[in-house]
Amino acid sequence: MKSNFHIIAFSALIFTAFACGSKQQAGPPPAPVIPVTTYKVVKKSVRGFDQYPATLVPMNEVEIRPQISGYITNIYVQDGQMVKKGQKLYEIDRSKYAASQQQAQANVASAEANLAKLTKDLERYKRLDEQDAIAKQQLDYAETAVLDAKSQLAFAKAQLQSASTDYQYSLLTAPFDGTVGISQVRVGAQVSPGQPLLNTLSSNDPMSLNFVVNEREIPRYNKLLREENQPDSLFTIQFSDGSSYPFPGKFITIDRAVGRQSGTINLRVRFPNPNHELIAGMTVNLQVLNDDIGPQLAIPAKAVVEQMGEYFVFVVQEENKVHQQKVILGTQLGDDIVVRDGLAEGTVIVESGVQKLREGIQITTESAAPQQ
Repeated sequence: MKSNFHIIAFSALIFTAFACGSKQQAGPPPAPVIPVTTYKVVKKSVRGFDQYPATLVPMNEVEIRPQISGYITNIYVQDGQMVKKGQKLYEIDRSKYAASQQQAQANVASAEANLAKLTKDLERYKRLDEQDAIAKQQLDYAETAVLDAKSQLAFAKAQLQSASTDYQYSLLTAPFDGTVGISQVRVGAQVSPGQPLLNTLSSNDPMSLNFVVNEREIPRYNKLLREENQPDSLFTIQFSDGSSYPFPGKFITIDRAVGRQSGTINLRVRFPNPNHELIAGMTVNLQVLNDDIGPQLAIPAKAVVEQMGEYFVFVVQEENKVHQQKVILGTQLGDDIVVRDGLAEGTVIVESGVQKLREGIQITTESAAPQQ
């Protein structure tokens, strides 16, 4: 009986070992095969550009403010009117300033007459002194009187200059060709030096466009600035409604310094504005042609995965396994994006389903037709 028990126990042990060995040989279940859509990388004709939000500013702009006190007696321009250099804009009551100018002119004439009389007296005293017919003291008095008369004349001329300047300030004219805005005052308004703002005058043609770039782009724009003949259509404008401005611009200047906090710098492009379509203060998109011109490798943008500021795609390799490949991207063109480095023409990549992938995973593929 005892011998039979040993035989049964031994048999149970062999069965258990065999069962464990069978489980170890089975191993973990195979990794699932992920269904995806693939895309074959091809070259496309590209006209790539970088886009920047930008603001239109006039080449010349000035605030029209009074330099003297008085009442507005005339406004010679209408709101929004185009004006020429030297054209009359506003007039401040001139009667007081005209009278002051006339009084100053009379004072100058009187001082000149007094100086002429004293000068003749001095010449006569000098001749008498040569004949010892006059006391030296009287000659000294005459010379002093002439010097004093010259000072009085100089003072009178300074007063005349001041009065004439005030009289000129009573009529405000346009310092350059341009367009005035909406007048901030009406006839009869009282003004004083510097207050209030009467109007603003802006030049129309050409117009400049200010935009901001990161300091990493400075070498690119420094190179453009040194080029005497910039490529045609290098800088273009797109309006907020999607339409394009017909005239290209020219890059003219880079600001003196990079912002310490922002790490950006201001740049300026000049555009012709013959039809006055560009208005100061407008916000538009500035489009700048980049190196993505001509036949370029382009892939669907949805095929790209971003990780910590770097970009990757999944390349299909042997046995339908994928490899995560780093790429350098260029211009985005609708649903596609240019690949500047990291891929070769003809490479097959995963187009859709990239969110479920990881390095080395096996896929089942369905090719997508290359986009034209």
